Amino acid sequence: MSQTCIEPTPLEGISYFQPPPDYRITGRDGRVAIPFEFPIPLNDDDYRIALENGGPGYDQVGRGMFDALRRNPGCVYAVDYARVLQEGYPHIIAEIGGEAIMLDAKELDAPYLDRKITLLKIMALLEPDNAGLNREIGRTLMEKGSRLEACHLAVQSWYGAENYLIRALELEPDDLSTAYQLGETHYVLGHYDQALELWQPLQERLQGDDLTRLTARIESITRRELPRVPAVDYLTALAVAFEQQQAEQHYEAIAIVEDVLADTVFCAQFPVAGVYRFLEQCCRAVNLIEKADALRGRY
Repeated sequence: MSQTCIEPTPLEGISYFQPPPDYRITGRDGRVAIPFEFPIPLNDDDYRIALENGGPGYDQVGRGMFDALRRNPGCVYAVDYARVLQEGYPHIIAEIGGEAIMLDAKELDAPYLDRKITLLKIMALLEPDNAGLNREIGRTLMEKGSRLEACHLAVQSWYGAENYLIRALELEPDDLSTAYQLGETHYVLGHYDQALELWQPLQERLQGDDLTRLTARIESITRRELPRVPAVDYLTALAVAFEQQQAEQHYEAIAIVEDVLADTVFCAQFPVAGVYRFLEQCCRAVNLIEKADALRGRY
């Protein structure tokens, strides 16, 4: 059990109730009795009620812990919160799993990808050695890191994906999909030798289009036909272009995007959806009509 000397993570909308010694909470008609030896996260409104009543109720505790994990599944005491929810709040755990499955079946934009990642991370707190969960978190972070609207978080997303996929491969060393995807994170981050070491043994296990794609990537590394800078750096540059556009510095945004598009290797390997539309919008904003019209056929 965690020690109370560790300060909980500050979270917006959450206040922490420090239970007295030997504090227990019961619920589900007495079938659940949970002892607490760490600060209990509560919604601010529930916290005020708890102070008036001398302590929180069963529903308030479950709601507070779930909200704390949704705000930051990596917070201090996250493992404790997840364990309590698993032991005493099966309906909340079912809700987490159900929502994650629902999101997995949809085409998601960036905010929903964040929501899915959070839910998966909560589930991984309960099953840290579940290779499938670690792999799915990594895969979803890769997807987020490839989105134009989330490119300001590209570095965070791709390094996070790499870490989760490393863990997944440690748990299931023979999983082909994990090995391939981990190699992709190495490649995007510019760790080309690591990608090559991981990918080369896979050639004997793949066939069809998958083998064709992998062989092309391996050849690009061995021939050193690579993007001028790691792909993640170009994604970060596009984020700067967005910032310039928001500040109405359209010429600066155009210059950044055109520099990215000048790298034909990057463009061929990482066709970022929406970049030509964005460039067209910037051109129209400064009356570069001929250039903007020429871009319409690129997306």
